[in-house]
Amino acid sequence: MLEAIHFVRKAIITALTNNVSIDSANVPIYGRVPNNATFPYIRVYSVSNNEIDQNQTQYNMETITRIECIARYVSDDGGEYDVNSMVSQCLNLLRTRSSGYINLTSDGFTVYTSENAGITYIEDDLSDHTYYRGIIELSNRITQN
Repeated sequence: MLEAIHFVRKAIITALTNNVSIDSANVPIYGRVPNNATFPYIRVYSVSNNEIDQNQTQYNMETITRIECIARYVSDDGGEYDVNSMVSQCLNLLRTRSSGYINLTSDGFTVYTSENAGITYIEDDLSDHTYYRGIIELSNRITQN
């Protein structure tokens, strides 16, 4: 059995890159956020990779990946709408029906379900800025080819 979640994360980053924008500017997509990152941005990271549907012929797994949309504003300048917009754009690109699932065929896997496992919105009002985050939890069920 091979581990698939890094292929999932790579495919999500590829799908989102240059396809999510705020005020006509592309939002940067990161696996690891650099020190010089500017806001808003999106961070994609792995949560879990669990074996499921055990049988004698195939390896099946469920991967959980988080897509975290983050915006920062001075005090009451806004931000929540931008995070809602980024989340909506991500879902439109990633949470499709079977014909639009991320393609992992060249990596030896097939995605057979994709599900929005929930979205959490967080607002952190700190002394320097107000941070808005929308965290999508995406579940993909995958079989190893």
